[in-house]
Amino acid sequence: MATQHSRSAARIMMAPAVVLLLGWMLIPLTMTLYFSFKKFLPLRGGDLGWVGFDNYVRFVSSSAFWPSVQTTLIIVGGVLLITVMLGVLLAILLDQPLWGQGIVRILVIAPFFVMPTVSALVWKNMFMDPVNGLFAHLWKFFGAQPVEWLSDAPLFSIILIVSWQWLPFATLILLTAIQSLDSEQLEASEMDGAPPLARFGFIILPHLSRAITIVVLIQTIFLLAVFAEIFVTTQGSFGTRTLTYLIFQRVLESQNVGLGSAGGVYAIILANIVAIFLMRIVGKNLDS
Repeated sequence: MATQHSRSAARIMMAPAVVLLLGWMLIPLTMTLYFSFKKFLPLRGGDLGWVGFDNYVRFVSSSAFWPSVQTTLIIVGGVLLITVMLGVLLAILLDQPLWGQGIVRILVIAPFFVMPTVSALVWKNMFMDPVNGLFAHLWKFFGAQPVEWLSDAPLFSIILIVSWQWLPFATLILLTAIQSLDSEQLEASEMDGAPPLARFGFIILPHLSRAITIVVLIQTIFLLAVFAEIFVTTQGSFGTRTLTYLIFQRVLESQNVGLGSAGGVYAIILANIVAIFLMRIVGKNLDS
């Protein structure tokens, strides 16, 4: 057992890291709260004084606020649906013995390490370009008219790009969960004559429930701040302006730091509401 002296020494050694971590988190948050109550226009007069809750009222009463929240939730929901479903299928496939299994796993995981800006540029120019893109050539091969993906199906395009980036993460977590499954259960069910779908529905899927909730929780926290993919592809047009992109427009395009800071506070509130809701789901699954 640890003595009082060793516990005190551990606290002293951890203190610098804890102080740095708290400073890294609290200083930006404090500055955001500070500027959200001020009218601060860097290129048009600078600090123009306190305005109270005026920035919050202006931001939430903007005609673009609720559509941006709706767009954010649609993107998050669409990406989660695709990554969880395909992640389960890929995890089951990669768990099977196949030739070059290690190389295949590396190739499946590789997109997760590509920068969001780079992947968005690749999808925009190499796949979704209506003239020279891969999808355009496939459409022409089958005698169909190429699709203007970023204008005809903008939300679906963003969801597809972001899903491609996050699918490896979901696959890796779910593959680890599948490999922890007791093989004797599957062998016993197979010997009893259970079909593959029954084995998946009654053994594999319940075993993956905890891993799925963890994937949903972690991805949601990051997906609420999707920005680079939208900036590179549609720049918020065609109904793809998320809450994060709206904050960007208020700060950099309108040069209104106070209004953008108020939007940042709303984004923090939204993220915490979603996180608390998901943590409750995760807690129930972990307790069951």
